[in-house]
Amino acid sequence: MSERTDPPEDLIGGGVVVAVVGPSGAGKDSVMNHARERLGDLAKDVSFVRRVITREANRNTEDHDSVDEEKFQRMVAEGAFAAHWFANGLSYGLPVSMDRFVEGGGIVVANVSRAAIVQLRQRYAYVLPVVITAPADVLAERLRKRGREGTEAIAERLKRAEASELAVEGEMTIVNDGTLDEASEKFIAALRKARAWSDVADSL
Repeated sequence: MSERTDPPEDLIGGGVVVAVVGPSGAGKDSVMNHARERLGDLAKDVSFVRRVITREANRNTEDHDSVDEEKFQRMVAEGAFAAHWFANGLSYGLPVSMDRFVEGGGIVVANVSRAAIVQLRQRYAYVLPVVITAPADVLAERLRKRGREGTEAIAERLKRAEASELAVEGEMTIVNDGTLDEASEKFIAALRKARAWSDVADSL
């Protein structure tokens, strides 16, 4: 992370958006949920964003707000999203309500696509990308255990993941190939860096 400077006046400053990216099977939700239970003194400063997705909610997927594509596009037109993107046949959005938390100096954690980072950086002064990933064989095994896709679909996901592993400026990387405790501690360390950024903004 580079040193912070005064944000452009047209961007939302004060707090930090921690943009979590990584391939399917990396365990992003598991790491974030495990870390959320262990935030300690960070808890009051951190908000985990609930995404809007054009996918039915069920026990095998993350907790999210489900809408159909027609309603999603209406929400886009109404300015309901701080960022939105399309991936793997689905539309995803982050609620515009996160603006208020960032303005108040808070740390917002969002699970996003790499493409969404560009949108976030056009809206917020301080965005910290955190990559959660794992070796290819670990990703493949986790996807098989998840049981949502067949062999060909898993191979296609792994191919897309490899093709999209372009570095994002200022990113931090967590390799989740050990225990959840280990990965979540690294994630909490990233949140502490984000809070240090926020503390600097408060002192300006």
